[in-house]
Amino acid sequence: MQKLFLLFLISSFLGFTQEKNQPPITATATLKDSTIIKAKSIFGIDNYKTFYYATENNTFNKKTKDTTISYSNFQLGEITSANTFNPLKINLFYKDFNTVIILDNRLAEISKIDFNSNTTYKNVSFVSSGYNNTLWLFNEDFQYLELYDYASNKTKLKTVPVQSKVLDLKSDYNYSFLLTENYLYIYNYFGSLIRKLKNKGYESLTFNEAHLVLKKEDSLFILKKNQTEILPIKHPKMLINQFLVTNETVYLYHENLLRHYQLKIE
Repeated sequence: MQKLFLLFLISSFLGFTQEKNQPPITATATLKDSTIIKAKSIFGIDNYKTFYYATENNTFNKKTKDTTISYSNFQLGEITSANTFNPLKINLFYKDFNTVIILDNRLAEISKIDFNSNTTYKNVSFVSSGYNNTLWLFNEDFQYLELYDYASNKTKLKTVPVQSKVLDLKSDYNYSFLLTENYLYIYNYFGSLIRKLKNKGYESLTFNEAHLVLKKEDSLFILKKNQTEILPIKHPKMLINQFLVTNETVYLYHENLLRHYQLKIE
């Protein structure tokens, strides 16, 4: 009996040691393709390789394999951000004029939301997509995130104010990711804070349904869905002007060349 007990202890110890010494999970990005595209900003790439981007004259473009369609609103100046998560309700944010334009899939204007002339004035610094007719807005005056229904002109919810400068905001139907100088905040669609992670120098972010990718200088990091550990992505060293992620592909854009990298996590 003592021998059996001793054998059990040794086996357990060896198993624990082996598990403890297992190599950490790694993420790599391997170049698989590239596309030449002359753009001022690239805002989105979907599963069908549709490109959404702005040119130097602040024209918003939707480019498929066969056609390119465009939208321009020169009165509003430069496009600060564009969210293409829902291709039927694309939103363009013009920060200088505190205005959002909603476009359909043919880039026809559906709605114009001017927060300056709104019933309740809002000083907005970041905008991202929500569910149905909603937008996630960061209210610069009150330092909180709010879910705004532009169809009814009502704020559905507000989060607790944050205490540091906001760097980026991204969202989908279910989650909203707010990156500040101190923390990464992850909210669900009820506005409840479900995760708060220390910002270790990250400057901006992008995501899809499976992964959140963050940028720090010329390095990329990944946070897998429902995980708390942010992992470095091994990729060729290069200047990163812009970056996007679609499924298992990371796109890096610099000097009119969009590089496609296969993302692998093991």
